[in-house]
Amino acid sequence: MRPDRADGGAVRLRVQPRAARDAIVGWREGVLRVSVTAPPVDGEANHAVSALLARVLGVRPSAVAVVAGARGRDKLVRIDGWTAEQVRARLEGAGRCRP
Repeated sequence: MRPDRADGGAVRLRVQPRAARDAIVGWREGVLRVSVTAPPVDGEANHAVSALLARVLGVRPSAVAVVAGARGRDKLVRIDGWTAEQVRARLEGAGRCRP
């Protein structure tokens, strides 16, 4: 998968489950760091990551999919209809985090 495809850009994430709050922490070495309160059990953390990104980006939750790393902290997430650059620009434009 090419991370710059307009029909679903991929973004690399590093997820911290069982955090104090759901948050976009920031960019580090090209990887978006995210924390979620959900535990890493039965896909709960993956669902929380999808919901958080959907809320922040203003897309429907079904547009966000974990395409790799579903069982680990390092994930590849695709947002349908967005490129990786658009995701980065939206997060930076919203003042949420800096690369």
